[in-house]
Formats: sequence, structure tokens, C-alpha cells
Amino acid sequence: MYRTDETGFGEIKVIQKKGYGYGVDAVLLAAFTAGETGAAGIGMTGIDENVSGRAPVTVRIADLGTDCGIVAFILAHKIPGSYVLGIEKRSEAADRAREAVLMNGFEDRISIITADVNEIADGDKTAILSSFDAVVSNPPYFRKGSAIPSSSSDRFTARHETTAGIEGFSRAASAMLKTGGSFFLIHRPDRLADIFTSLRAADLEPKEMQMVLPHPGEPANLVLIHAVKGAGPQLKMLPEITVHNADGSYTESILRIYERY
Repeated sequence: MYRTDETGFGEIKVIQKKGYGYGVDAVLLAAFTAGETGAAGIGMTGIDENVSGRAPVTVRIADLGTDCGIVAFILAHKIPGSYVLGIEKRSEAADRAREAVLMNGFEDRISIITADVNEIADGDKTAILSSFDAVVSNPPYFRKGSAIPSSSSDRFTARHETTAGIEGFSRAASAMLKTGGSFFLIHRPDRLADIFTSLRAADLEPKEMQMVLPHPGEPANLVLIHAVKGAGPQLKMLPEITVHNADGSYTESILRIYERY
């Protein structure tokens, strides 16, 4: 029913359901957050100058909807000095993520809790409010009621808004962030109006946006967004990312993100 998979990021492994696993969107989100795609990510801003040069300082990151924990693991790998809290509403998925934390020896770097996004948005989880430098999320892309549930309940929950939509994820991110903290998310371009409306309503100002194209010349099917809590309006468009070459192979930029180039 479950399998243990190598990620290619160091020796990190994840535990996933057979027939259902993480995709390139999770890897893109982690790279975007770490500043590897050109954004002012936490990996570029979470540093300090000291007598020995530029050294990482501790940054607290929350991963909303962590599932198997893949984004949390990649962030811990890419951003030295970071602590990541993975938040997952499904207890079975949270248990698998916790098992993987132990398997990878990340007990001091990653924690997993079981909680619903709406609980955080409504201020019910007081211990984690206003305590994070960054929040990341790969939220459900499709509106509630927009499709027939698939045979895999996990797959349907991951892709469709069931209990919480982009408004709830935005409110939860804002509740957890310190003023000036960053929210990094990946979503679909056809939801941009909903995304920007929800972000601003939660005092999260969009600062950077990066389109992701599946193949050269095709319309973008994913968008990466960086918003800052309490910031003023000014949106920067970053260069597009293309995932596949014309022959279907990964582009050089994607191979670099996967640390395989």
C-alpha cells in the first residue's frame, strides 16, 4: 500500500501511497522558496553577515498541507539553519510524514502536526500564530464542487478544495506569519483573480510572480507567487520557467532545481 522513495536530494526519502506521489510542483515550490528560480526567497534573505562571512541564520518555516512532507524535506535540505513545521489535516498522511522525519534523521529540523487550515485561520492554534518567517503551500487547485471525486480520496483532497480554499490558506498563512514574513505558494494561473483577492484580504501583498510553462511556447499551467505580510503594493514579474524540452525531457533549469545537472 505504501512505498519508500528516493528523492535525489541528498539521501532524503519519503513514504508515499502506491500510485500517488508528489510532482514537479512541490519541487518548484521548494526551489522558489529557497531563491533558486530568481525570487527573493528565504534562502537568499535568511542570511546574516558576521566575521566569517555570510552564514545561515535560523528561519522558521511552516508548510501548510504538508502531505508526505516532501516540501518540508527539500527546504530543510536546501536552506541550512531552517526549522520546518509541516501541517497536515489527514492523520494518516501526517503519521507517514512523521515516520519519514525519523527515517531521515530530521527530528531537530522538522516537526509534523495534525491540524486543519481553518483552525489556524480562525486563530484556534494560538501557539503557532505570528511565529514564522515564512509559510509555504501547494494548496488544492480546483474549486469545491468543480469535479467528480476520483477513486483516490487522497488525490482528490490534494487537488480540490474540500474544507479550505485559497481564502482559508491565505488567512492561515497570515495568522502564522510575523509582520514582514513571506508566503510562498504554487497554484494555477486561471485562479489568479481569486488568489490576489484572497491574499490582499489577508494582509498579504503579492510581490513576485513567476509563470511555469509545461513545454516551450505553451500557455502556463502553474504560477509561483511570493507575498509579504503588511507590505506595500508592487508586483514584480520574474522570467518564465519551462519544465520540458520539445522532446519531453526536463529542461536544464529543472534539472538544476532537482540537483541533477
